Amino acid sequence: MATIEEQIQAIEEEILRTQKNKATEFHLGKLKAKIARLKMEAEKRRAASSGGGSGYSVKKSGNATVGLIGFPSVGKSTLLNKFTDAHSEVGAYHFTTLDVVPGLMEYRDAKIQILDMPGLIKGASHGKGRGREVISVARTCDLVLLILDAFETHIEVLVNELAEAAIRLNQRPPDIVLTKTSRGGITVNKTVELTKIDDELIKAMLHEYGIVNANVVIREDIDQDQFVDYLAGNRIYIPAIAVLNKIDLVNERYLNEMTKRLEGWHIVPISAETDMGLDNLKETIFKELNFIRIYLKPQGQEADMEEPMVIKGGSTVGTVCDTLHRDFRRKFRYAQVWGKSAKFPGQTVGLDHVMQDGDILTIVIKK
Repeated sequence: MATIEEQIQAIEEEILRTQKNKATEFHLGKLKAKIARLKMEAEKRRAASSGGGSGYSVKKSGNATVGLIGFPSVGKSTLLNKFTDAHSEVGAYHFTTLDVVPGLMEYRDAKIQILDMPGLIKGASHGKGRGREVISVARTCDLVLLILDAFETHIEVLVNELAEAAIRLNQRPPDIVLTKTSRGGITVNKTVELTKIDDELIKAMLHEYGIVNANVVIREDIDQDQFVDYLAGNRIYIPAIAVLNKIDLVNERYLNEMTKRLEGWHIVPISAETDMGLDNLKETIFKELNFIRIYLKPQGQEADMEEPMVIKGGSTVGTVCDTLHRDFRRKFRYAQVWGKSAKFPGQTVGLDHVMQDGDILTIVIKK
């Protein structure tokens, strides 16, 4: 009997051989669902046999974590050393960085952890060059910087390796809700017209996952791959920026050609060696992480307008409580807010109140 790896390889080869057209959509959809299920099973067995694996362990710190991902020798270590208090060995040869090196960048009151990772190579998602360990760290990041050499901009290789490891860059989870039932078969409800997948294929893909009774609600025009991602349940969705390094070595015409080649990406050109574009990159990172700054006001006292608290956009009063002290949520009585999110100055609010940039907050707890 074929091993899981052999089954996966056979299905991958069949997918490559199969012409993509309207007539083969159903067959390809079932194959994609089957291969995703087998890959999950293989990963579980691999983790069990290795006791969880010997991946890199990095303690998260600061307000967010940013991962530097790229091929070997594209300038990741130089960038880390310029941005943070860390020191990562720099050398003009492959695999200078053999471990994940963390550093802390302070910018506009935010503390941002930067991770310099060993260079990825083609086949990393299958274990080449300790790729699995590197990618396991990437899954924990809040933002990914794809560091590209101005002379070698094969960004699709990096994207594909991360995609193979269930990391989706600059995407969001599909708007699907699936509720398993004890009987009645599969019911598909849509709030929009589906133009890339139909009910019969949805049911067939669910059967590949052993689901025969369920209610499915789909609220956007998804395709096969998005539905497979939802069924797999292990996809990580991370924003990403393309950073084009070593631009000091190319002329403007060449840079424009590279920018066109990377169409569709948010590109930040830099030279880590000469500091060109580094201030712009810092500001871009700050904006992409969607930080807001709030000011804390102890009850009956003036607000501390010198040292703001940095939190993610969309955070609530409850989030602030959790950040300040583990007992604050349990002892919470009420809060008062001044600023953009308040209907009037000093509005009394609860834990679910969403904060906005520049707000002043007082939290009152039980004694």
